[in-house]
Amino acid sequence: MTSKWRWTLIVIAMMLIAWAVYHRSYQIISLLVAVVAYLVWSHFKEGTVVLASEAFQKKEYDKARTLLQDIKNPEYLRKKRRNYYEFISGNLALQLLDDDAAERHFQLASRLPFRRPNDKAIILVHLANINLRKHDYERVRAYLAKASELEVSSRIAQIINRIENEIPKKK
Repeated sequence: MTSKWRWTLIVIAMMLIAWAVYHRSYQIISLLVAVVAYLVWSHFKEGTVVLASEAFQKKEYDKARTLLQDIKNPEYLRKKRRNYYEFISGNLALQLLDDDAAERHFQLASRLPFRRPNDKAIILVHLANINLRKHDYERVRAYLAKASELEVSSRIAQIINRIENEIPKKK
């Protein structure tokens, strides 16, 4: 749910609370207060990350970017939402060829917990790839070493091997 919809529902709930106070319907008041509290909590802790993730998976990148821009304070997001916020932001920055912003987002994402080790490995591979383009081979090796320690799919293992083969050998 976008911020606009959340705040619209909060205004409607506040009007219903005023009506319930007038009619002294305390059960409805307590229910509506709980709804408002949840909407405010979800605005800060959930944001529009799920909607952005769905748009990103459908390759609707402009929509995903707009939904992520709706989140004004990503540091307030729950860790399980913030990791995907940073991951999607990094991928969107890569599409705009902004390696510095992508690296910043992926670095933040690499410090957050993910459900599967393969997800973290994908982030480390992105970081290795960015640093390969920057010719910072020490960092590339470090990211690949971390990614190799994780339980990864065969596809990610192939990508890791491909990047390792692109690192120039020391003379």
